[in-house]
Amino acid sequence: MATYCLTVARLQLVLGQGARRFHVAAALNAKAKVAMSRFEPNSSINYDQLRSNIDIVRKRLNRPLTLSEKIVYGHLDDPAGQEIVRGRTYLRLRPDRVAMQDATAQMAMLQFISSGLPKVAVPSTIHCDHLIEAQIGGAQDLQRAKEINQEVYKFLASAGAKYGVGFWKPGSGIIHQIILENYAYPGVMLIGTDSHTPNGGGLGSICIGVGGADAVDVMAGIPWELKCPNVIGVKLTGTLSGWTSPKDVILKVAGILTVKGGTGAIVEYHGPGVDSISCTGMATICNMGAEIGATTSVFPYNHRMRTYLEKTGRGEIAAVANENQDLLVPDSGCHYDQIIEINLSELKPHINGPFTPDLAHPVSDIGSVAEKNGWPLEVKVGLIGSCTNSSYEDMGRAASLAKQALDKGLKCKAQFTVTPGSEQIRATIERDGYAKLLRDVGGVVLANACGPCIGQWDRRDVKKGEKNTIVTSFNRNFTARNDANPATHAFVTSPEIVTALAIAGTLKFNPETDFLTAPNGEKFKLEPPTGDELPARDFDPGQDTYQHPPADGSGLRVDVNPQSNRLQLLEPFDKWNGKDLEDLQVLIKVKGKCTTDHISAAGPWLKFRGHLDNISNNLLIGAVNIENDAVNKIRNILTGEFGGVPDVARYYKVRASSFYSLFLSFVFITVSGCPVISHLQKHNVSWVVVGDENYGEGSSREHAALEPRHLGGRAIIVKSFARIHGECEIPPPHLKLSIINDGSSETIELNHTFNETQIEWFQAGSALNKMKELQK
Repeated sequence: MATYCLTVARLQLVLGQGARRFHVAAALNAKAKVAMSRFEPNSSINYDQLRSNIDIVRKRLNRPLTLSEKIVYGHLDDPAGQEIVRGRTYLRLRPDRVAMQDATAQMAMLQFISSGLPKVAVPSTIHCDHLIEAQIGGAQDLQRAKEINQEVYKFLASAGAKYGVGFWKPGSGIIHQIILENYAYPGVMLIGTDSHTPNGGGLGSICIGVGGADAVDVMAGIPWELKCPNVIGVKLTGTLSGWTSPKDVILKVAGILTVKGGTGAIVEYHGPGVDSISCTGMATICNMGAEIGATTSVFPYNHRMRTYLEKTGRGEIAAVANENQDLLVPDSGCHYDQIIEINLSELKPHINGPFTPDLAHPVSDIGSVAEKNGWPLEVKVGLIGSCTNSSYEDMGRAASLAKQALDKGLKCKAQFTVTPGSEQIRATIERDGYAKLLRDVGGVVLANACGPCIGQWDRRDVKKGEKNTIVTSFNRNFTARNDANPATHAFVTSPEIVTALAIAGTLKFNPETDFLTAPNGEKFKLEPPTGDELPARDFDPGQDTYQHPPADGSGLRVDVNPQSNRLQLLEPFDKWNGKDLEDLQVLIKVKGKCTTDHISAAGPWLKFRGHLDNISNNLLIGAVNIENDAVNKIRNILTGEFGGVPDVARYYKVRASSFYSLFLSFVFITVSGCPVISHLQKHNVSWVVVGDENYGEGSSREHAALEPRHLGGRAIIVKSFARIHGECEIPPPHLKLSIINDGSSETIELNHTFNETQIEWFQAGSALNKMKELQK
């Protein structure tokens, strides 16, 4: 408020003490007209509305607010009337913008087309980053992707032009890096169709990963619903130094909270240690917050963010953020539901894995732990980059280690790949010599895309089933995620530790204490990595890869070939017929962890993201069947034979009647011996899936929710859901349930997960069906 008063005082000096109040207000308003981005000059940042909403809510709650609460409640559709109870009530929110990556954008745009609306209601963008497979190198891989995915890129570009959505062409970079460079700003609320959308929290934003149907709601101008999040506070003290990096903060937090410890909460970092972390380092921490199940993560506005905004050509945004800084930091005395304290001066470099991102180890211990557990010690491949760690600072610190090795005549013993986060990062590290150093030490610079991080990797150095170790600076390391090989032991760590381990070629190397041997026999230690936070000569923007939507796209056409195997127009799901679920078969009872990678695999399946029927052929092919401990092998109850999960589901669907019955409230289902629920009637086989805890953790992959419904599924019965899968992907009208009493009783009481609005969607058949009803 002090900044506001100071601004008023300065204006009164200019205008004279006798100036009327509306003169001051008009001047302030004119000053506040700052564009949200250089691509959308007519969409302005509205801190006045944010302030007004926060003031209303603070007065109602009569208590100090966390930063998370300020931004979330500041975007309430009805701040005066909205019931607000952390962890219980559903908030109706008005996000500022939407971002979609090309794999999820296909389904989202197909759904938006089905809505019948002429244009998106909020600024929205599409980013082509998921469909580029890493194989040879950046230029060649990008060209091949453009040829293979021509139909999809053309569809997305034309749909974006028609409906007012900005289009970032293949080669632009990874969605989250593009958002950080261009669209995130302190106090913005952005939803994105990717689980690592929280990356933007490094710039003081509330950025939340959602399913495509939620993105369509926001693009249609409908209030978006989110369960009021709890707030976990992480207090940082001390200072980062030496080999310790921002990545180690989230690796440590993941070890504390586990993959489900952040579910239903926003993680809010605060404390004096925050100022020792760069803006892009904060983004790294927020990005990987998805691996603890958090709704999102956020840092308070500070000078590091201001400098980053200025360096990325957004000085005006930095100036208006400075004037509203009281909105962009937590109130003194605010309450957190849980507090974690980390002293950065004592934090050691970490490496997490294998097979799960919350299995945390100090780097100094990983060699002995690996030996004890029989994990392969030899590092086959080191991979740096991805949306989590591909900043200028990350590349600079890795390059400083590469130079030390090269100066001693050493190159990487392991294969080494480098993924720039954006065209701007690629062009700048090429100009400043970092890319050359990384190539000279043995690295291959890949395309500005997701690549191996999401399984888009044509890996050929090991056979499928061959036990091996890779180390990455990525965020996720589930079984077979990176290379489709379930025997690959993937570890996540910082880019500098990846580089050091790639040079040494073994997990037993601790760069803080161990020596390397030069070709001449000289023993030497690597000095701690160094790197500039931001380029001294500003960023090189590289090639222009952005397509502006025309002012009026109403006359444009978006064609989908009915014979296409990549794209398929959506047919509406039938309405609920008002009857209870009866006569159900358990398609599969899943054993253990079941992520969205298990439910709807990525990698080679990404090409079918716009074709619901084709991509449904990967339904649960990665899940373990508890009946036989096999993957993609379940019993067909009609034939007695075993087959693949999607094959059996299709067999049931073909022979099932066309009813679409579901129930809405507490129900009792009698289990007459697994795997059959109730009794079977021939030619009427609808089914359910039974799972365990945190079902659907991982990517914001709405296909994991759509596919079961498309193939005849009626319910998913589990102990608990991961946030995005359980809350954001509800609109498909197969009911998701939570087990309340998990015992040996044959009668199990179940609870659905819908709120009132979602029940209306369910009754209508889907959120889109309800949207069409409201237009009539």
